[in-house]
Amino acid sequence: MRTYTLILLFSTQLFFAQTRKTIAPAALKKGDTIAFIATARKVEAASLQPAIELFKSWGLHVVMGKSIGKSENQLAGPDWQRATDLQEMLDNPSIKAIVGAKGGYGTVRIIDRINFEKFRKKPKWIVGFSDMTVLHSHLNTIGYQTIHGLVGVSVKNATPDAKESLKKALFGQKPLYEIAPHAFNRQGKAKAELVGGNLSVLYSVLGSKSEADVKGKILFIEDLDEYLYHIDRMLFNLKRNGYFDNVKGVIIGGMTEMNDNEVPWGKNALEIARDIFKDYDFPVIYNFPAGHIKDNRALILGSTATMTVTGSGSVLTFE
Repeated sequence: MRTYTLILLFSTQLFFAQTRKTIAPAALKKGDTIAFIATARKVEAASLQPAIELFKSWGLHVVMGKSIGKSENQLAGPDWQRATDLQEMLDNPSIKAIVGAKGGYGTVRIIDRINFEKFRKKPKWIVGFSDMTVLHSHLNTIGYQTIHGLVGVSVKNATPDAKESLKKALFGQKPLYEIAPHAFNRQGKAKAELVGGNLSVLYSVLGSKSEADVKGKILFIEDLDEYLYHIDRMLFNLKRNGYFDNVKGVIIGGMTEMNDNEVPWGKNALEIARDIFKDYDFPVIYNFPAGHIKDNRALILGSTATMTVTGSGSVLTFE
């Protein structure tokens, strides 16, 4: 009886994971106002000027959060100040999108201070990558779509395609990506909600209220500046815990600037991932243009996506 109950509970959870509908904030239009805030590492306003100019060229007004220019060691001010900045921007009805100014580390230190009640009544786009994965994952758990894309300081060196993809996502156009084939790709097709972000951050919020449920979904991961054996350790532990058992597909973005020890690990990050995912039958895209790279294409997390992987390349579309 207990076994039957557990099976029924798991089946019910998987059903709702596959059928729930997340909420997409309203698309931006010319004249709307967006805000830059720093939820993690400190950042000076001058480094955001290329991003400010870009958003203004799209017809948007730009305001700067109180966290910009603040400093407490590595962070953009003390936790209470960064949390207050985020809370004010979430609650301000005139702000239509919040864009992370910079990544680093620190968002997890403030997430439990945030009240999302006013956000629920009038959701807005949350944009960024890297440490912003904390917000992406947390908002996914409560049923909202977000945009994994450029942060303010990354605009300066971003490719035209990366900038254009963010504009399309913000203004209500669904991105469509056609990606060159990769030797490690596993062919197949999957249609499901897209979740994920930075691997290290996703790993760090496991077991917390900010952990995104990956059952029945397509998982996107990317990372930067990690030791190769750390990548192996994170993926291996996730595998042992059944994290990948019920995903519909995996998209692996940039795995960049990895570190190694004096005695080499012997495999690069994509080879490590290939070893992990070889035991599954879902489709996998390797080297997708998203993450800590110049060509960081926007992904609408929480949206239903379709990934099609063939010998001639991969296609990713959004509903």
